[in-house]
Amino acid sequence: MINQFGIEILEYIEGIGELEAFRGIKKESGIINTVPVKIKSNNSQKVFYSIEEILDKLDLKDGICVSFHHHLRNGDKVLNFIMESLAKRGIKDIMLAPSSVFPVHEPLVEHIMSGCVTKITSSYISGPVAKAISEGKLKYPAILTTHGGRPALIESGKIHIDIAFVAAASSDSMGNINGINGKSAFGTLGYAVADAEYADTTVVITDNLVDYPNAPIDISQIYTDYVLVVDSIGDPSGIVAGTTRITKDPLGLKIAALTSKLIFHSGYFKNGMSFQTGAGGTSLAVAAELAKLMQEKNIKGSFASGGTNSFIVDMLNKNLFEYIFDTQCFDLAAVESYKSNPKHLFMSCSMYTNPNRKGTVADMLDIMILGATEIDKDFNVNVITGSDGYIMGGSGGHSDTAAGAKLSIVVTNLIKTRIPIVKEKITTITTPGESIDVLVTEYGIAINPLRKDIIEKLKNTNLPIVEISELIKTAEKICGIPKEIKFDEKIVALVMYRDGTIIDTVRKVL
Repeated sequence: MINQFGIEILEYIEGIGELEAFRGIKKESGIINTVPVKIKSNNSQKVFYSIEEILDKLDLKDGICVSFHHHLRNGDKVLNFIMESLAKRGIKDIMLAPSSVFPVHEPLVEHIMSGCVTKITSSYISGPVAKAISEGKLKYPAILTTHGGRPALIESGKIHIDIAFVAAASSDSMGNINGINGKSAFGTLGYAVADAEYADTTVVITDNLVDYPNAPIDISQIYTDYVLVVDSIGDPSGIVAGTTRITKDPLGLKIAALTSKLIFHSGYFKNGMSFQTGAGGTSLAVAAELAKLMQEKNIKGSFASGGTNSFIVDMLNKNLFEYIFDTQCFDLAAVESYKSNPKHLFMSCSMYTNPNRKGTVADMLDIMILGATEIDKDFNVNVITGSDGYIMGGSGGHSDTAAGAKLSIVVTNLIKTRIPIVKEKITTITTPGESIDVLVTEYGIAINPLRKDIIEKLKNTNLPIVEISELIKTAEKICGIPKEIKFDEKIVALVMYRDGTIIDTVRKVL
């Protein structure tokens, strides 16, 4: 099959099954929802203090699918602990379905090499596991979903989870859980909701067992089979590791200032506006600039959404937004806000941006700020592979929110470490250009020709509006044309768009 971008997509891959090629953005998801009824036994005794006792009660066999959430990010201990226990039991051919994988999960590489783990599906993969996949060490191609596509696949049964292991900052004896009470508090539990609800068996893992009933309840006891009490589920300080700090780069700050002016003139800067930004340094700088502008012009928004950090919390506290919708806390300030502020609201990943639902928060977004590893002449964006061709992340909510927002803005330096970011052709297509409206760089602002309304709004401003082809020429003049990366024929990962179709493939790095 050939998809919309001329990329050859295999109709069938062993261990994965039949594939469908991306043909463009659809108004409705291609994932058909089925709601399985999970029959539970009445477990009067759910609480255990030994992983071995829990494993004895589970239906362990080769080929099972197990899932985890990533709310503790690079501070997580649960995934490694459970996978080590499963490996010791000799379980093989496991399909691993975590919402994200971080450098802390390096022990997974050993499980990949031993054949304990042969399949991985996730919305984001970084660190040593990403490197191993890029080098072809995983038996079957990894499947890289979006944050919204993941619960759609789980709820449809296309990802069938045998056992969901759900880390919780606190739980009672029946498995009512939240992420805000206890020494390992990490905030919301948005990514774990689909896992808990649709897995055949749900095992809560906590280091803080409290009296019944545990409140507030983010995930209810009606989905919990067992509660495992451990010494530690992780280190909350690891939440902030990675891309959750505001940039200090003068060029990044210039881009943020330009973006703020663009938003002001866009027609979407008004009372009641909604806003989301990614966790990259420049994106966070945009949030800081926007806060200044909102205060100056006495503008109050309806809500901010997504993964939440101290910058967004500060905007809520300054009454710049009425509410926050939060699926994941990116730092400890966000954790404390979610715990104490009733206007800091929980949302599941399905509510956030599952394209198969009857309405999502992403569909209500006015303005979305996005990052990019690469962007091409047609505004297609790559946030999965680096300049060396190795996997270094994932779509996360990138494709989802770009499709949902009324104005999706990519902010990026034109050049990073002598490598052009804006180019004729990108390594991997993550987000289709038809859902990207504007690109802001330090060398100017390019508007997607599809957005004639935005072009009209900005034509009489003093903003540096340029064609994206001009930005490509400028980058090539400074850096030259980069050498094309050489890949093996082996497919190591499938890039799945939010509707379940394959938008691109990642091949083994030579």
